[in-house]
Amino acid sequence: MNDTAAFLAALGDVPAISDPAVVRRKSRDMTANFSPVMKDDALGHVADVIVQPRDKADVLRVAAAAARARMPLVMRGAGTCNFGQGIPLAGGAMVDMTGLARVLWQQPGSVRAEAGARLAAIDEATRPQGWELRIHSSTRKVATLGGFVGGGHAGVGSCAWGILRDRGNILGLEVVSVEEEPRIVQLRGDDVNRVHHAYGSNGIITELEMPLAPAWPWREQVVVFPEFMTSVRFAHALATSDGIPKKLVSVIGGPIWRMMRVLRPYGRDDCEGMVLAMVAAPFMEAFNALVAEFGGTVTSDAPEGEGTYRIPLYEMSWGHTRMHVNRDHPEVVSNVGLYLDPDLVGAIGRSHRRFAHMPGMHFEAKRFDGKLSFQGSPFFRYEGEAQLAEVMRGMAEDGAMVANNHTFLVKEGGMKSLDGADAAFKRAMDPHGLMNPGKLRFDAAAAKESTGGDLPSGGWRFRSAEAPQSAEEAAA
Repeated sequence: MNDTAAFLAALGDVPAISDPAVVRRKSRDMTANFSPVMKDDALGHVADVIVQPRDKADVLRVAAAAARARMPLVMRGAGTCNFGQGIPLAGGAMVDMTGLARVLWQQPGSVRAEAGARLAAIDEATRPQGWELRIHSSTRKVATLGGFVGGGHAGVGSCAWGILRDRGNILGLEVVSVEEEPRIVQLRGDDVNRVHHAYGSNGIITELEMPLAPAWPWREQVVVFPEFMTSVRFAHALATSDGIPKKLVSVIGGPIWRMMRVLRPYGRDDCEGMVLAMVAAPFMEAFNALVAEFGGTVTSDAPEGEGTYRIPLYEMSWGHTRMHVNRDHPEVVSNVGLYLDPDLVGAIGRSHRRFAHMPGMHFEAKRFDGKLSFQGSPFFRYEGEAQLAEVMRGMAEDGAMVANNHTFLVKEGGMKSLDGADAAFKRAMDPHGLMNPGKLRFDAAAAKESTGGDLPSGGWRFRSAEAPQSAEEAAA
């Protein structure tokens, strides 16, 4: 049992909440909505207390108190994560970082902000100077920068800029160790990926330095096509049209958009493919020429956030696509596959034929480790873990790299490349194993002992994580 009294006594005047109803609510994220495998576990775990640091000095007090009382810590931003990142498997203290919300500085091309700063608030600060974040989640309105970097991996903008792990997409991080005498550690270069997508398990992120992109006036487009695979080919052509700045390329099959109340009015009875796109306004002539080349029909064209659907278009993409479907069809689930060029369209075609009996497919275009990829899978009505495994194996046979979005484990989730240096960094920053216990494990038994951990996932394979080629290998 956690020694909550000793922990609170060591905190000083750091605000804390012990009300059971509030603590239970804050112990939730979106996991139960996205994975039936993890649902029972997600709903069954509750923190002991919530702490609300107001500044970095408070964070240091929280870290020291946790080390002395051996109190587990789970970091929390807006609670929008859906892979179990914010579920307190060992109880402990939920650390609400939203009090650290300042934009510390900005300059042309980069910004530094505290971990609790909302993505939307950062853009509000940088847009008057003509800049915006390169990548943001579909939960941009409420998501925090620390939560996005600590638990996310891609998002709106990834079709142009790649994933957060790609070099240059995180410029710097500041993290605090959980020790009796906490250390403040600055990370830059490739070292930032020790903390990125580690679920807040190896240091408390307090500040982040991020690159910015030109803040174009974006136009939101809904385009429909008679056949699904035509929409895939169009999306591929758009994503590889380097002269057209774009921020979103999302492909949604006919049965899926028909399940989404918000998109239903923008489809057509004779169309089975739909593409959602955000394109820079000065390039609409080139975009429309591409639509015409593929025989598409634009059913909505509006400035960003001004469509008649009344929400930003990106709030129908990425994880929001499932959210909209699940409002009326809670039984529908999906996996996370990565279909990579040079055979991206061919591999999706094979999966489209294999899973033709299922409701449809959804993909997001993103650059990945130097290549174009489409991330997604079929949507299907959940029947059990054996069915999940069968779909994952089928996607892999068709050519996809398949991650596992039905486990709490970082390593078995497959979206983060881990090695001995990651294990050493974890030990150095969290010597007592108090940060988000149960999530970042390096032992061989983890998969078998964890919910969903042994589903058949090969995970992402990163070119930059592989050993450099020898001269002979490169020549071959």
